[in-house]
Amino acid sequence: MTMSEDLNPYPTSGAVPETGYYPTPPLSELQLAVDRLRTEVRKVIVGQEKMVDLLLIALLSDGHVLIEGAPGLAKTLTAKLLARCIYTGFSRIQFTPDLMPSDLIGTSVFDPRTTAFEFRPGPLFSNIVLVDEINRAPAKTQSALFEAMEERQITVDGKTYPLGRPFMIVATQNPIEQEGTYRLPEAQLDRFFFKLTVGYPTLEEEVAILDRANHGRQYLSVEGVQPVMNVEQLEHSRALVQQVICDAKLVRYIAAIVDRTRHDGALMLGASPRASLAIFTGAKAHAAIAGRDFVTPEDIQAIAPHVLRHRVQLTPEREMEGLTPDQVIGLLVKQLEVPR
Repeated sequence: MTMSEDLNPYPTSGAVPETGYYPTPPLSELQLAVDRLRTEVRKVIVGQEKMVDLLLIALLSDGHVLIEGAPGLAKTLTAKLLARCIYTGFSRIQFTPDLMPSDLIGTSVFDPRTTAFEFRPGPLFSNIVLVDEINRAPAKTQSALFEAMEERQITVDGKTYPLGRPFMIVATQNPIEQEGTYRLPEAQLDRFFFKLTVGYPTLEEEVAILDRANHGRQYLSVEGVQPVMNVEQLEHSRALVQQVICDAKLVRYIAAIVDRTRHDGALMLGASPRASLAIFTGAKAHAAIAGRDFVTPEDIQAIAPHVLRHRVQLTPEREMEGLTPDQVIGLLVKQLEVPR
């Protein structure tokens, strides 16, 4: 029996069935899968619940994630744990100023036995790819990611190689150390589904971390984390997310939020239609994880900042005043009438 016959009885094309309504998707299955993933990650990570949940939403939405935070906040570790929880491929790439595009996508090597060139794939040919300190590589290397992130394929020497499914890039960057770094181009930032900003743990969470160390627990070890989801289950969960209903009024609300970024006086660069699609899909995943088969305005408001903060640019005047993209996004969302 195929996956479509066994695991995915719901339509994924977006067409409304003849009955005029969608059947209610069994979101209890999705919630159970997400809870298993959370449980495995929390074997190692203390706190950072919001980052973990948003990573899971991006995974269910088939999107890439950029994580920004100071050193030592478990950005890299969380990405490694997420990959370990799924029966799928994983690779890690440490970006450095001397990294070349061929170090990512691979290169053609001459084989004297066949007197022909043979393509040897690079670390991008995996499923979950951790790119550490992404802003340390120059633009030439960054460009190697463009086709892979958007089209899930890589073209080398005129031949196109499709990437496997799932394919997700989780990139990290440090907002403090800017020496020897390169600003990511807007076209690349727009390809990231979310940009997550990670803060320091609370006092209680820091005590819990120290308590683990005090009792001899290797809290940074990933060996105790077990895979709890395979690729078929992940694809099934993604199909369930697509069945979550988003009312026409809320679709217009999403479009209005993104449109407002293009006309706000504090912004010199607004968000693209790719942002609208990301809010739409992310809000569905947010609702599904909460056990609802319909999107609410609160789902949209919860997702919008993480979709928009890296896609908009402040005017120099507002930047000098100390405003942040998150503050501007919060203000423009508050100015819009919430559909009910």
